[in-house]
Amino acid sequence: MELKVTIGNKLRELRKAKGLNQIQVSQIIEVDRSSIAKYETGAVSPSVYTLTRFAKLFEVSVDYILGMSDN
Repeated sequence: MELKVTIGNKLRELRKAKGLNQIQVSQIIEVDRSSIAKYETGAVSPSVYTLTRFAKLFEVSVDYILGMSDN
């Protein structure tokens, strides 16, 4: 069974790879911790502005987070 790659899965994977918890990410990109949880579960999609903040934090492109690029 293949796991579907979603924005939420990608954000969780990137966060864990950096060794950060949701609270730390929320403080760095200045959003509520509950928003981080909602992004990771797919309950809510991050805005373009928030995606750019994630990309900068995780040192990847927005396209990578969206699953449109492998790097």
